[in-house]
This record gives sequence, C-alpha cells and structure tokens, in this order.
Amino acid sequence: MNRYPIWKYAIIVIALMVGILYTLPNFFGEAPAVQVSAAKVAFKVDSSTQTRVEEALKAAGIAADLVTLDGTSVKARFGNTETQLKAKDAIQKALVPDTSNPGYVVALNLLSRSPAWLTALHAFPMYLGLDLRGGVHFMLQVDMQAALTKRAESLSGDIRTSLREKNVRHSGISRNGQTIEIRFRDAATLAAAKAVLQDQFVDLQSVERPDGAEFKLTASIKPEAARRVQDQSLKQNITTLHNRINELGVAEPVIQQQGLDRIVVQLPGVQDTAKAKDILGRTATLEVRMVDETGEARAAESGAAAVPFGSERFLERNGQPVIVKKQVILTGENLTDAQPGFDGQTQEAVVNLTLDAKGSRIFRDVTRESIGKRMAIVLFEKGKGEVVTAPVIRSEIGGGRVQISGRMTTVEANDTALLLRAGSLAAPMEIIEETTIGPSLGAENIAKGFNSVTWGFAAVAVFMCLYYMLFGMFSSVALAVNLLLLVAVLSMLQATLTLPGMAAMALVLGMAIDANVLINERVREELRNGASAQAAIHAGYDRAWATILDSNVTTLIAGLALLAFGSGPVRGFAVVHCLGILTSMFSGVFFSRGLVNLWYGRQNKLKSVSIGTVWRPDSGTQVKSN
Repeated sequence: MNRYPIWKYAIIVIALMVGILYTLPNFFGEAPAVQVSAAKVAFKVDSSTQTRVEEALKAAGIAADLVTLDGTSVKARFGNTETQLKAKDAIQKALVPDTSNPGYVVALNLLSRSPAWLTALHAFPMYLGLDLRGGVHFMLQVDMQAALTKRAESLSGDIRTSLREKNVRHSGISRNGQTIEIRFRDAATLAAAKAVLQDQFVDLQSVERPDGAEFKLTASIKPEAARRVQDQSLKQNITTLHNRINELGVAEPVIQQQGLDRIVVQLPGVQDTAKAKDILGRTATLEVRMVDETGEARAAESGAAAVPFGSERFLERNGQPVIVKKQVILTGENLTDAQPGFDGQTQEAVVNLTLDAKGSRIFRDVTRESIGKRMAIVLFEKGKGEVVTAPVIRSEIGGGRVQISGRMTTVEANDTALLLRAGSLAAPMEIIEETTIGPSLGAENIAKGFNSVTWGFAAVAVFMCLYYMLFGMFSSVALAVNLLLLVAVLSMLQATLTLPGMAAMALVLGMAIDANVLINERVREELRNGASAQAAIHAGYDRAWATILDSNVTTLIAGLALLAFGSGPVRGFAVVHCLGILTSMFSGVFFSRGLVNLWYGRQNKLKSVSIGTVWRPDSGTQVKSN
C-alpha cells in the first residue's frame, strides 16, 4: 500500500544528485579576474592572444592563478583585487597601445572558484544582484549634435522626394552640417519649393538669398524641433539599451537618464562584463547606400585620386576600400528583425534582415532601377563605418527580406544580428565612465538575508519536529530538499538573486511546510477515525493532494501576475516565488512520501506511527502515537 516502485526512488535520487551538483558552485565564492575580448571584427582572440597576456603579466612581475582561453575571451584569475588592478593596467598597456582606437576590450571581472569538473558540467553559481554583490556601472554620453545631423540627413532625402513628386525642379540639394541647402535657377521655382517646405516640413525654418546667377534656399531645424529631436534620441537610446541588455540576459538592470545628454547603466550580477561593455559601447547602425562606380571613384579606391564630392571612403571586412555615395537609401529604422543563419548554397554565416513596409517599397524601387550596380550595406560601430557587403544587384528584390554576408563567422553573425535586432541608436554614445561598484546596501544585508533564511528554516524545523515527531523530521528533510532544489534551479537558470529574492526564499519556506502540515493533519484525522496506521498514511497523502494542489495553483497565479506586470525588484521576488512553489510541490508531496514509504512501508504489521499527539474528541482522551 505504502511502497514506491524503484523508478520513483530513482527520480528522487536523480533530483537530489542534480540539486547537490548545481548548488555546490555557490559555496566556492568568486575570484577577481581580468577579461580580454575583441573590440573589432578584425581582431581575433585566440591562443596567441593568451600568450600575449601571459607575457605581459610576466614582464610586469605579476603572477596569475590561472589564465584560460574561454571561447572568444581570455580570462586571467588573481588572488586579490590589488593584483587584479595592476594586471589590468599591464594588459591594457600591452594590448591597447592606442586608446583612441582599441582593438581589445580589457575589463575587470569576477570568476567562480568552482573546480574545473563542475564547470565542465556547466554548473555555475547564481548571480548576485547589485544590492548583494555589486556589478558594473557605466556612464554614457550621447552625441546630440550627431542626432541633429542625422535628422538633417534624413530630411534632405525627404525634401528631394517631395520636390520630385511636386515636379519642382532644383539645381541640387546638399547638407552642410545641420543645414540643408537647395539651389534653384529662378525665383518662381524657389517660391514653389518654399511653399512645399512650409506645407510638409513644419520642423524646418528657411532663409532665401541669391547665389550668383541662381537662388539658394537654406533650411535648418527649428530650436523647439531640435530640442524634441534630442529628447526623442535620448529616449530611443534608453529603449535600445534595454533591448540590448535583455538580449544579454541581464536581470533587473538600472537604466536611467542623468542630465540632458547622459545615461546611467548599472548591470547587477554581470559576470561577462567585457561582453556587456562591448555591446553597450558599440553604436551599431545600419545604412544602405549605393556604391560610386564612376572613374573618379575607382581611382580613389586605389589612392590615385581624391574621393569625389558626395561620396565617402570605407573599408570592407577584408580591407578592400570601397567608395560609397553619401545619400542614404535605408537606415536601421526600417529594420524590423535580424536573425543569424546560414546560406543555403555556400553554408557560410549570414544575417537575414526583414524590412518594414516603407523599407520594402524603397528597396524594391531602388533595386529595380539599379540592376547591374553595386549596393553597399554599411555598419557603423563607434562612429566608424565598415562595409559588411557590397553585392551586385542582379534583379529586383521585393518582399522585404534581405540577406547580408561578408565572410562572417558564426559568432560575428550572432553579434551583428543582436546589435541590429536590438534597434538602431538615434545618436552615437560613448562610455565616459566605467566602474565596478560594491554592494549598495553593504555586506550586512547579505548576512541579514542569509540569517533570515537560516533562522526561518530552523524555527520551522524545530516546530515540526516537536509537534509532529518523526513525521515532523520527514517534513523538515523535505523542506531542506526544497531549498536545495530551489537554489539549484536558480543556478541552472543563471538567475540574479537580490534582496527581494532572498525575502521570497524565506516566504517559500513558510509556504512549503504548509503542504506537510495538511498531510500530517490528514493522517492524524484518519487515525482518530480508527483507521490502521498504513491506511491512515495512504489516505492522508491521497486526500490532502487536492487541497495542496488548489492552494499552490492559486498562489502560483498571483506569482505569475507579479512576474507579468511587475518590474525590477518585484520581478526578482516573483521569479523566486514561482520557482519555490513548483519545487515545494515536488518536495512536500512526492519526496516526503518517499521518505515515509521507505521508513514505514516495509512494516507489514505496523501498529502505530510517530506523528505526535492524536486527539480523540469523542472519548475526551488523547493518544500519543509513538
């Protein structure tokens, strides 16, 4: 009646082994480290980079505990923070001689001291939030003038389209900084163009004056419109940073405006700080332009002549120069999705782009009118443009789906897709301050949070053992297993534990024991009604299950509501709360019954069970079951 089959005990043993395995890394602590990763596509991090790091440390007389090549980064671990800071300066000096054009990102980091065999099994510790362990603090400066210049560039293209639609002929449209200059041959055309600008471009103010035999109309952005552009640029950049950080999987980030043109970013619990710095610092924006294929442009590619007016010189990934026209056909704002993939024919890594309706229409028209010509897809990172690919247009491309390639590796394709998918930055940004900060509430809060969980567990366990005797001990063991599994699941998910999360842990302990209280009282009730010991145990677990399920499901619904509509610390609380409910149902019912079955199920002639005092109100007496 009260015996588990072998496969159920196997599930319990496997759950315990997995729980212990993935909980262990949290007890080894972390060591200060320095991490080196590539800042540009042209720079690779491989074994030669690891050798350079080791040589730089040796030349500076610094001994590292361990230097490893981990994927696309080199990590050097040290015994204390003082050695870590000295090592960072030495590695920075060796690998980044020109700080204005860095090829590598050298950043401080914290690495787990877990043994190699645990790491090989992908057993990593939980992240700790900014209020427990600290994290990385970035201050980013937004280039507002570049935002206005970008807006002026966009308006110049729109003006050209509007004048063409209205059949207003002009002698040329050019952008000079943040102003747009339009030339006309006669005053009548000038007046017609001015009417178009006043009707369709309310954000522009214009001034007209003679320019030799022609007339020139100079349009500039109104001051109130400029302030609006700057404000929108800042908000768009904040939204983009949120998207990028979400792609990185960082939990509970702090991203907020400071002043008129600065953004503060705090990333709690980040281990791969170099990757975060690289992603946040790169201002990846996509532009589609036509390649200048005139004779002057071809001469400029070889360096034999100057770059023609209205064009710019960029480099492809292989270092080949390309002369590209300044006129922008499409930007990243027309991009709705970007996903890495592989070319069906060459099997090389590519990035598949999806354009919005406006972008699809423009791209279809341009490709139809430019068959046989080259189109360049330019990726701007940190203000510097690079031609990702410049293919020849073979036919009209419709449907809004574009594939870009350029001898990219899988990692490069993933990073490029991430940056483009997260949204284009409205204005370039530069990291002007980077600090690794300590716990905002201090180590005292860590001790208090740990003590709250420990003493809460101890108090519940003592009460259960005194009130329910041996069944109370079974319940306490199940409660410990619940805590073990909860920590293991959080570690497997690489979740960030904050003070609200620790509060949720303490709350879960109290809620988890509720299931065992229901079971134990149900067993007592069966014993009071005269059932045999084995029948009471069986009926107690079976009949309490429906109540336990109902109470946990309703609590889980409340937790999911917090998870869906909450933010910041509320979400941190909700994650631990929901996971704790799931683990408590396993440990409180399935695991605890396994213990009871193991202890009592083998006894065929069981006379009594140790479940404390069983009151029998009908006779007014009490029976202490032992």
